[in-house]
Amino acid sequence: MSEIQVDRKKFLATVGVGALAAMTPEDKAEELEHYMIDLLEGHDHAHGSHEKDELGVPCARPCEIRRPCCDEEQEQPRAPRGTGNLFQANGRVFEPMPEKPTLVDFFNLRFAPARHVLQSANYALQTGQPEETVLACLLHDVVQNLIKVDHGWWGAQLVEPYVDERVAWAIRYHAALRFYPDESVGYEYPEMYNRIFGEDYIPEAYIERDYQHARAHEWYMDARLVTLNDTYAFQDGVDVSIEPFIDIIGRHFKQPKEGLGYGGTPSSHMWRTIGNPNKPL
Repeated sequence: MSEIQVDRKKFLATVGVGALAAMTPEDKAEELEHYMIDLLEGHDHAHGSHEKDELGVPCARPCEIRRPCCDEEQEQPRAPRGTGNLFQANGRVFEPMPEKPTLVDFFNLRFAPARHVLQSANYALQTGQPEETVLACLLHDVVQNLIKVDHGWWGAQLVEPYVDERVAWAIRYHAALRFYPDESVGYEYPEMYNRIFGEDYIPEAYIERDYQHARAHEWYMDARLVTLNDTYAFQDGVDVSIEPFIDIIGRHFKQPKEGLGYGGTPSSHMWRTIGNPNKPL
């Protein structure tokens, strides 16, 4: 078992030099995490390798830099980086969902292989953390199948009607805590950001605000543990199934009898969208 290794040159080639220069530190961090999840899922070049322009520099996605790029890149514009996994143009064929889909159905038919969140939940389970923390780890990134930008907030909104308030709160703030060390739990600033980008992470104002709010909150450690387990969930060669978590889901996830997406909750539409990504309206 070993941690996923990121080849700096390969990663930078998938982004494009000009695009990287235009990114905020938060954008860079998110792009790197998405790339690592792609590697873990077995998609080594999920973002695609770029042709080079007349200067020999990899072409970035259209509109991110203003210089002539290859004809193929211009003819086939890429989806914005914040687009969820299910809505990428990768030719995936979606199996029909059951009439009354459960959370496990979504894991099997829409989130799979979901190695990152399964590893995260497994690490929490193996280290004896509370079942609510295990569930938060299991769910903390599944919303990235729908949307990636601000995924902590979107992720909390997705599951809020079905889980304990503290579970949703932990998911909401886990992303803001990623870049702030906490020696009390052995969480350090991710060294990989220095290695890949050659610079420290400078939080945007809203992230700093969210961190300060979470740090002063009585539930702070709930979110911090999700962040901690998130960090250790990029292990190469470790496959975890959903089976060890089915009982925990049964005890702590309020499955609507009508099926996820059909219970009339504030996030039902989000589950329907994940279940039916090809639906035009």
